[in-house]
Amino acid sequence: MLTEEINTMKKDLGAIILAHNYQLPEVQDSSDFVGDSLELARKATDVDARYIIIAGVDFMAETASILQPDKTVLIPSKVASCEMAQYLDVDIIMKYKSLYPEAKVVLYVNSTAKCKALADVVCTSANAAKIVDMVDSNVVLFGPDANLAKYVVKRISKKIIPLPASGHCYVHTNFDAEKILKMKKEIGGEIMVHPECEEEVQQIADVILSTGGMIRHVAESNSKRFIVATECDMSYRLKKLYPDREFIPAWNNAICLGMRQITLEKIWESLRYKRYIVQVDKEVARKARKAIERMFELT
Repeated sequence: MLTEEINTMKKDLGAIILAHNYQLPEVQDSSDFVGDSLELARKATDVDARYIIIAGVDFMAETASILQPDKTVLIPSKVASCEMAQYLDVDIIMKYKSLYPEAKVVLYVNSTAKCKALADVVCTSANAAKIVDMVDSNVVLFGPDANLAKYVVKRISKKIIPLPASGHCYVHTNFDAEKILKMKKEIGGEIMVHPECEEEVQQIADVILSTGGMIRHVAESNSKRFIVATECDMSYRLKKLYPDREFIPAWNNAICLGMRQITLEKIWESLRYKRYIVQVDKEVARKARKAIERMFELT
């Protein structure tokens, strides 16, 4: 069985698999740790393993490599990428830094290492509002997710300039507020929405939370049924943790194609052939690490 072979290779190689909450169920089940972007970043700082396999997308693997430069970080697929991260590049950041020299740069973790190297601090969807509120500037350049920027704007009084204005996650922008409300009317339940969703979807939510926040919220909620507006495999993660609750994806086709590039077969190949090694330029990694560690300090 493939899972057994993977477990054997992990033990022989001294490898560990870190998986995101959006991974396929069988990948989640074969991993040593499953979490959101913040949890994966924290976990990457203290794992004692020769090889770190990232069952996630490219920016997550870069982050692990930045935080563990002496370890070998592998990503099982070269095309497991985050399209949102591609909306932002170095030129855009430099342009806006020249327009707003007094502004601090806060970048969502869903960004490339080169962009992180230009940030004052990195954030996740779980701590974005807190981080922006804590930086020493009343003007903040924030990217690359414009919907997360709108979410933060409603919670703090600072001026936030999205970099770019069009940055978004195609999975989260395809949720339909009317359909979700209709679903709630028909079956009931609590609507949990990710802050990457469009504003009108956020407005109909009972709670707006990161994936890690959703997990913590369910533990405290009296609800038995939840309509989950984020990548559909998050519902599997929730059901595994809370088998006595019901989790219904707000849209069954809410699929991140980048995440879906990671399969058990590709993890097996990654372990067998030591591919694909993630390497970040040393100077870029040094600067990006400072922005990531600043996030840890503030949270």
